[in-house]
Amino acid sequence: MGEIMKKNLGTILKKIVFAFGIIYSINVILKNVGVYIPINILTLGITAFLGVPGLLSIFAIFFIIN
Repeated sequence: MGEIMKKNLGTILKKIVFAFGIIYSINVILKNVGVYIPINILTLGITAFLGVPGLLSIFAIFFIIN
């Protein structure tokens, strides 16, 4: 039981670190355009859970609001 929990925790942590890296990279690339997505628990969770489609939906919401 403990081994499965460690494996799942490792997978979740990898997804969160990957989401952080993706959001940070996109923010650095698009800072000259004026696009900035804050790195917080909500955006990390959406990107970690949904991946690139989640990140694209965050950008769509950003452009709809602005």
